[in-house]
Amino acid sequence: MKNKFFLLISLSLFLCLGYKPKEPKILIIGDSISIGYFPQVKVTLASRAMVLHNPGNAQHTGTGLEKIKAWIGQEDWDIIQFNWGLWDLCYRHPDSKVYGNRDKIKGTITYDLNTYRQNLEELVSFLKTNTSAKLIFVTTTYVPLNEAGRHSADVIKYNEAAKSVMKKNGVIINDIYKKSIAIHRKNGLGDKDVHYNKEGYKDLGKLIVPVLQKTMKKL
Repeated sequence: MKNKFFLLISLSLFLCLGYKPKEPKILIIGDSISIGYFPQVKVTLASRAMVLHNPGNAQHTGTGLEKIKAWIGQEDWDIIQFNWGLWDLCYRHPDSKVYGNRDKIKGTITYDLNTYRQNLEELVSFLKTNTSAKLIFVTTTYVPLNEAGRHSADVIKYNEAAKSVMKKNGVIINDIYKKSIAIHRKNGLGDKDVHYNKEGYKDLGKLIVPVLQKTMKKL
């Protein structure tokens, strides 16, 4: 009887104090595409998790290697979702007048396929060593044929390389590439731009949320 009494008292105190279970902490690391769908993800999961994005644009894997320690900080993350690719496979030339000096004809690629793979290996190793978070990798989205600094076919090659690294390391893969094609054709910013309008980012967010929710259930 005493045990039941104390249990009831404890439960009452928790309820009176507004007790609720610890919210999972989710960090999203990524480029402008992830920045675009981040608000949709944050709003959708607002009542169930604390969702943050790394400061600014995560750009390419080189930027990731330079800043990953600062992005992780001292926080005890439950889930870390990350993606790199669009910047890695981009060609740039200092004389190009296109935004970002993009030029897939005369330019130099940021990171070739092997370097991209090696950088991802190093990033995953850092995350596994320095956090206890469940890791999710999101594949690179569609690149339209007339984009100035990127070859559309490269996305498939880089995604395959990334997926092989993630499978090897037991990282969850959210492969949104194929679905991003239809989303871009409906709500992209044209055949020269990898970005999306507001509705497009909402649609991408709907591809991100279910995998995060499924992962949250396993925490």
